[in-house]
Amino acid sequence: MASNLPTSIGVLTSGGDAQGMNAAVRAVVRSALHQGAAVHAIFEGYQGMVDGGDRIRSLSWDDVGSILHRGGTVIGTARCPAFREREGRRRAARNLLQRGIDRLVIIGGDGSLTGANLFRQEWPELLTELVQAGEIDEATAQAHPALMIAGLVGSIDNDMVGTDMTIGADSALHRIIEAIDALTSTAASHQRSFVVEVMGRHCGYLALTSAIAGGTDYVLIPEYPPAEGWEDRMCELLRHGRAAGRRDSIVVVAEGATDRAGNRIGGDYIRRILEERLGEDTRVTILGHVQRGGTPSAYDRWMSTLVGHAAVQELLAATPDSEPQLIGVRYNRVRRLPLMQCVEQTRAIARTIAEKDYAKAVELRGGSFTEMTKTFRAMAEALPSVTPPVRPRRIAVLHGGGLAPGMNTAARAAVRLGRDRGHVMLGVHGSFAGLVDGRIKELTWGDVEGWTALGGAELGASRQIPTTEQLYAVARSLETHDIDALLVIGGWKAYQALHRLDSERERYPAFKIPMVCLPATIDNNLPGSDLSIGADTALNVIVEALDRIKQSAMAARRCFVVEVMGRHCGYLAMMSGLAGGAERIYLPEEGITLKDLQADVERMVESFRGGRRLYLTIRNEQANALYTTDFLARLFEEEGGQLFDVRQAVLGHIQQGGNPSPFDRILATRLAAHGIDFLTTELERGTAVGVFMGLAEGKLTAFPIKQMADMVDITNRRPLEQWWLDLRSVMQAMAQPTLADSSGSI
Repeated sequence: MASNLPTSIGVLTSGGDAQGMNAAVRAVVRSALHQGAAVHAIFEGYQGMVDGGDRIRSLSWDDVGSILHRGGTVIGTARCPAFREREGRRRAARNLLQRGIDRLVIIGGDGSLTGANLFRQEWPELLTELVQAGEIDEATAQAHPALMIAGLVGSIDNDMVGTDMTIGADSALHRIIEAIDALTSTAASHQRSFVVEVMGRHCGYLALTSAIAGGTDYVLIPEYPPAEGWEDRMCELLRHGRAAGRRDSIVVVAEGATDRAGNRIGGDYIRRILEERLGEDTRVTILGHVQRGGTPSAYDRWMSTLVGHAAVQELLAATPDSEPQLIGVRYNRVRRLPLMQCVEQTRAIARTIAEKDYAKAVELRGGSFTEMTKTFRAMAEALPSVTPPVRPRRIAVLHGGGLAPGMNTAARAAVRLGRDRGHVMLGVHGSFAGLVDGRIKELTWGDVEGWTALGGAELGASRQIPTTEQLYAVARSLETHDIDALLVIGGWKAYQALHRLDSERERYPAFKIPMVCLPATIDNNLPGSDLSIGADTALNVIVEALDRIKQSAMAARRCFVVEVMGRHCGYLAMMSGLAGGAERIYLPEEGITLKDLQADVERMVESFRGGRRLYLTIRNEQANALYTTDFLARLFEEEGGQLFDVRQAVLGHIQQGGNPSPFDRILATRLAAHGIDFLTTELERGTAVGVFMGLAEGKLTAFPIKQMADMVDITNRRPLEQWWLDLRSVMQAMAQPTLADSSGSI
């Protein structure tokens, strides 16, 4: 009965809900339809598979329109005791076969994925039983001899080995940081302490990263229980913070945190310790399920879209002998690994913690988790050196280029870690012009307090770089202020300025000092780094604006042309198109031709005639010098006639504003820590290399500034290699159905 049906894929969400699940479901549905496969949603998880009937429904292109921005899962999730029994799995197999489904995308945690693998292993036996019972015929059994599965991890805890990030973790981190930022302001008003308890029974990712991004004082995670006497150490750190001028104290604790004896450490216990030993007025905030709720972040939308698309590609290429794969991400690229290997390694971490091998548990979480653990401890314990060196080294920090959210975070981390190393940290106000004018001031621990969450740039930012005539003044200023090293945080202009100083070392000996440039620009157009400080924040601002634009447009039949920043780099346009559900994007890397526009107009008109209510296009500001945003809007308006109207929105400088996102805070802290380590090493060695730093494919790397010209397209001011350009095929699959059964709502 099912052998004549086209390839059919089922998709379900199981276990706890997580923001971004809807983006993954949408990607699975649209990718399957784009490839000519049928796709069914299985509502209420495994319970829907067991119940069958209308809980397994065929989906069209439009059925998953307008769900990207929604939290939770629109196809539901539920516990299913019946599926744990063989009879329940037999019923599930029958219900799937009635619709020709022998390929499944499971979006859930390790329990859901383990259940799917057991189902797959039993599949041949279940089919034999169904044939013997007369519930399916032999032809159906022969047409579907195996069940092929692909797993996507939906879990806000980010607790699965095999993927850098699980669906929902970034959004949960956003919720936590919003709460910590809010608590910080009220705590500072009353000089009060707060204990914030976050989710994470066996994984401390949310607690650790929120502590770094929130600039908190202390954190407790399951993988690294504190040593005996930790209460004294915690109180000492908080006491030092208050002595240095801090008005608030915040401790973050994961729900699964314990001491080394295995005793749970709860928020209320920490509260009592702080009140008794410090006399602090302390409150406990348990965030609970609010961490799972709300609109998914930009990252959870585009990342979930990537893995959903890849899961369909995996299943369509699978054979009955194929091993089930977990589809995750590694360094922003899709990664496939054997499913059960990842599940077993994940469970091994919990066993390792139970065995009290904590160093191994942290190691099993991966290199970045280990690094962040060390970084937080360094940041939390960074205090002005009690016995400074006889001749402290003087490191100047300044910004260059346009404003990028996260610049303050990087400066704060650099100052705290630098002073902890015994350096004198100097803040240069007004970028390189401030360096020329001598607007230089020593920064103390208290001077940068509160900068972690602060947007803008307290030291100021400018795109002006030293001219040839100003180089002497720069050199004189470095000598006058005894500056031993330079840490520059900025964009393209900052890189150019550092390159100029480095190339003039023979003429100006004052430039023969260690110099580091950290990438900070919303354009994400710098070499040597997959992402720049500020780009994630800008992307979230754009996606939030797109959500509002789409809501406003649904009351009419309308096309929107939205212009985003990026200069000659289309990163923001591409990623906001994926995360925001755009129909068409215009990139400077591709340009715009008259032939393109003709095809776009024809597609647009046809889709509105088919019932479309909204058509969203995103144009990079430099996509084409002549085919401007205004031109496109007028063209579409003219060709649309009475069928639809057109509006344009130039988002402008709101993309540079706002407080930095959690990701940008973490990236800024990691880069600043690496920068201070590099400068400290150079000063100790007596060497003076000029470098720019970046995070590429998971590695923090320093590149000699002399290599810059070999890594960039100078004319267009962008890297020669841009990883995100490979996502264009995913964007096309999400935006353009190949089957003529849809009006294609986004």
